[in-house]
Amino acid sequence: MIELDGSFGEGGGQILRTALSLSLCTGQPFVIDRIRAGRQKPGLLRQHLTAVQAAQAIGTADTEGAALGSQRLLFRPGAVRGGDYRFAIGTAGSCTLVLQTVLPALLCADAPSTVTVSGGTHNPSAPPADFLQHAFLPLLARMGVEASLELLAHGFYPAGGGEVRLCVTPTPALRALHLCERGGAGETRAESWISGVPGHVAERELATVRQRLGLNEALCTVRTPERLQGPGNVLLVFVPSETVCEVFAGFGEHGVSAERVAHGVCREVNAYLASGAAVGEHLADQLLLPMALAGGGSFTTPVVSSHCRTNMAVIERFLPVRFEVADEGGRHRVGVQV
Repeated sequence: MIELDGSFGEGGGQILRTALSLSLCTGQPFVIDRIRAGRQKPGLLRQHLTAVQAAQAIGTADTEGAALGSQRLLFRPGAVRGGDYRFAIGTAGSCTLVLQTVLPALLCADAPSTVTVSGGTHNPSAPPADFLQHAFLPLLARMGVEASLELLAHGFYPAGGGEVRLCVTPTPALRALHLCERGGAGETRAESWISGVPGHVAERELATVRQRLGLNEALCTVRTPERLQGPGNVLLVFVPSETVCEVFAGFGEHGVSAERVAHGVCREVNAYLASGAAVGEHLADQLLLPMALAGGGSFTTPVVSSHCRTNMAVIERFLPVRFEVADEGGRHRVGVQV
């Protein structure tokens, strides 16, 4: 039984999600105490509980403490079963974080799977669906993974109401991936999605992006979901290169100007471009687990966050791997070895 402290390091929900993923992949049970103890609302929120329930269903697992607000969970995995699954968060909690919890396990399943999750698709503190589609899943494809994500309906914070569908084919073994150089640059573009929000919000965001990033108007697009679900607004900037397509996001919120949202995204983009690193801070965090399952890999990133280091520590509890981080001046090189 692996024992985890949910308040360790960054102390957020990633500790739980990584533990669930690797418990299913390795068959090792775990118990976690003090789940999200340092957060304003500690314990399991709806999106965390949905991730637990999804892992339980897919991995025929036994659990103790799977309830809203619980700060302790015991998880005993069983056999991972492929199939058609549907989960509803019931709030604007992140659909993508639920999918990222079960995706590694579904690679070990006995059959292909389809997982549909309803809730939030574009909300702060979580990767938007576009990030999985354009940044994360293409890199997994280079590791041998057959998986696709369909955005069925946008769900913005705080209303939610969105839906995504993930299709996954089991993958016997992952290939190591090395992303140390970005390679030649592609054409950066930006999209501002609005739902139930005045059009000038998107126009002001994109005007700021054009000014800060030097994009021409043809590469900046205002978009509206087919099914209005809001109010909501997300600004997305896609930065493609030979080896990776990075996706940066900023979310509109009450009392925050469109210009401020856009300036925040542009600061992230410019810092990434100036670093020369291959992957950004958030993509770096997401690549740790699949690279560890592959038994090797490396990447360069501008920042190794507390969130990232906490994730490394949890992964090392479940798998016989170690992470190495080297400062290369302006960027960091992260490698995983058996």
